[in-house]
Amino acid sequence: MNGNKVIDILLVEDDAGDVELTREGLATGKMFVNLHTVDDGIKALHYLRREEPYTDAVRPDIILLDLNMPRMDGRETLKEIKADERLRSIPVVVLTTSESDADIFKSYDLGASCYIAKPVGFDDFLKVVRSLEDFWFTVVKMPPKE
Repeated sequence: MNGNKVIDILLVEDDAGDVELTREGLATGKMFVNLHTVDDGIKALHYLRREEPYTDAVRPDIILLDLNMPRMDGRETLKEIKADERLRSIPVVVLTTSESDADIFKSYDLGASCYIAKPVGFDDFLKVVRSLEDFWFTVVKMPPKE
């Protein structure tokens, strides 16, 4: 992908502070990013399936998914995404505070593209977000949008 392309990212995150950090990290990157956010797994699935109130939702190029959320957590959300043949090709990056081996194993078992434990510090968090952009949108070949 080149710098002229608009990248659509769906961030599934219930922590408003982490949403703002992610937004800030992406805003200082090299590419133009549309960051779409929802705060739980149920809303994420409605968004991805273009169900009310997300009938005009854009299919994301990548999903950043927190594990620990209300209503439907990231594990169940990931399972649903990867079970849906219309959605399973979208890369899902688990971006969470959990460093549990069980969560890491389970996420990969469910089809996560990668697993990143959120750093605690502001600068380190921004570095992670910028490195995600560099890797996923300059190095990796992505499937074309529908």
